[in-house]
Amino acid sequence: MMAQEDPLLPNLQVLAVADLVLHEYGDPHRVVRLRERLQEEGVLKNPPIVTPLPETTRFIVLDGANRTIALRELGIPHVVAQVVRYEDPGVELHTWYHVVTGISQRAFLNALEGIPGLRLVASTAEEARAALANGDAAAYVVLQQGVYQIRNSDRERLANIRLLNEVVGTYKGKAHIFRVASDAYEELVRLYPDMTALVVFMRYRPADILALAREGGRVPSGVTRHIIPNRALRINIELSFLEADWPLERKRDWLARWLQERVAANAVRFYREPTFLFDE
Repeated sequence: MMAQEDPLLPNLQVLAVADLVLHEYGDPHRVVRLRERLQEEGVLKNPPIVTPLPETTRFIVLDGANRTIALRELGIPHVVAQVVRYEDPGVELHTWYHVVTGISQRAFLNALEGIPGLRLVASTAEEARAALANGDAAAYVVLQQGVYQIRNSDRERLANIRLLNEVVGTYKGKAHIFRVASDAYEELVRLYPDMTALVVFMRYRPADILALAREGGRVPSGVTRHIIPNRALRINIELSFLEADWPLERKRDWLARWLQERVAANAVRFYREPTFLFDE
């Protein structure tokens, strides 16, 4: 139930799937699972989060790349998305790190050393954090035997971002990847005792995401982490509506009436508490 002091409703809009621009690569395994779930359940539970791409009519998908790809593969022309802007209060961009397991440390390092233009520089954790902060390093890896900065022969920022696709490509599909928000190796190794390496990436900025979208570039999957206040969940919009052969304006009118009906029925609930989900 929406109370008087609760914030305004999320900005939900019907958009053409063709107008959505991905800023990160999808995960093929998750796309398959999502596509099968969409077909089985027949509803879009959670809307992708998007932001307008300036000076265009397109939108960048900040969260929900795999859902967007699954909808494209199903041939569904429209989607209900939550529209936000980077300048909105509370919208933040953070970076996930990767815990890598399932391959040997030697194989991991050999693969990195095979990337053209990449240099591994042995360092302390403090030196690696400083190099990441000032742009000298694109990332660093923490292994049992030590810490290595990942440096690029081209220090230009977008070149570093492109390099990270190659870094993740050396272990994606060959190892298990777990997303974490901490670089505390000793704590993480207790949770992941078979950890091969911890990969700590440079922190992305909104300007990076906008620049990549303009040039058609992407970051690796599972690296960017957008914090979205007042996120809309469980909208449960039927796919039959999204794939109906209606003009876009008719679908937008339908969505506006649907929102009014949900509010009138006291069916919208706002939770201020941070929440853990155990069925993802």
